[in-house]
Amino acid sequence: MRAASASQLPAPSRDLRLDFFRGLALICIFIDHIPENYLNYFTISSVGFSDAAEVFIFISGFTASLVYGRALAARGALIATVQVLRRAWQLYVAHIFLFMIFMAEVSYTVSAFNNPMYNEEMGVGDFLEHPHVAVVQAMLLQFQPTFLDILPLYIVMLLIFPLVLISLGWRQFAVLIPSTLLYVAVQVFGIAMPAYPPGHVWSFNPLAWQFLFILGATLGHAEQHARGRARLVEIAFWPALAVAALVFVIRLSWTFHNFWEGVPDLFARQLWPTNKSNLSPIRLVSFFALVMLAARLISPQARFMRTTLARPLVLCGRHSLEIFCLSILLSALGHFLMSEINTGLTMQLGVNVVGIAVMCLTAGMLDWYRAVQRMPVTTAGQ
Repeated sequence: MRAASASQLPAPSRDLRLDFFRGLALICIFIDHIPENYLNYFTISSVGFSDAAEVFIFISGFTASLVYGRALAARGALIATVQVLRRAWQLYVAHIFLFMIFMAEVSYTVSAFNNPMYNEEMGVGDFLEHPHVAVVQAMLLQFQPTFLDILPLYIVMLLIFPLVLISLGWRQFAVLIPSTLLYVAVQVFGIAMPAYPPGHVWSFNPLAWQFLFILGATLGHAEQHARGRARLVEIAFWPALAVAALVFVIRLSWTFHNFWEGVPDLFARQLWPTNKSNLSPIRLVSFFALVMLAARLISPQARFMRTTLARPLVLCGRHSLEIFCLSILLSALGHFLMSEINTGLTMQLGVNVVGIAVMCLTAGMLDWYRAVQRMPVTTAGQ
């Protein structure tokens, strides 16, 4: 019997873990972007040395490999490349729109409350002084105000992804060799990507963060082809559990030390700060320990991810671009409200609850609209 072609194969069931954890990361990004927010102690960053950014970039690489890998197998390299570049263009347009709305939000707040402190805090001073230069630099992805640094990284990753995708189809793990060498060079020599204004660098150094994205893509390709995933997860489970437990204890001691100095902050001098810009190895180790635990303990179709409580997170992850852009604007708005009105517990809870609710309701609306678009069109009288 002749084997079925790639276009005839049934579409694999959607891995709900990807949507769920990406949605969780988006909620954590919203919370973490609000300074002095008490809920920061309950986000992903509170249990390890990594945070939601690692989750977002890793899953982005993983899903890109799944989606465009199927396009490569079914329609060839040219169509797959066009689809990747089309997605990069969508992200670029979203980034420019987000940039302009963010600038308007911050500028209005500075004027309304007569508080120029926000110019420096939100990194918009150069835009207000030299808007013609700042806009051009923003279009070149070089000007990255506060909160607007993840999408440029993602755009750059997609621009190089066609080469990664073709390399994965040729030799699955070969692409990791240059990626690893580049990551090591950044750690050893401190290579950084210059940004605007002069003297600044990219908050997320693409020369370092490409390793996490490409590693996610490699594992996504291996998952798609079922090559040794179960064996890898079984071998790594107990070391990952030990690392995650140790990191959690250390991180927890730092949190308690902030409230009571009598509690020792274990290894703080040796480990803090963890270099986020260059994705320090300690962040990678901490993050991948959590990845291995999640892969071992949570199945792709786990029942809890289909519950009413989990569905908002799944929908946020499913519509990640729109919800991410919305979360940035809501974070800035929440920060301004807390700074100018009240920073008490009631105000903080209100800002967080309303912001998360708006994100989840928007995701639900987007999912409803997508479902309506897929419905067959019926003519009147039928």
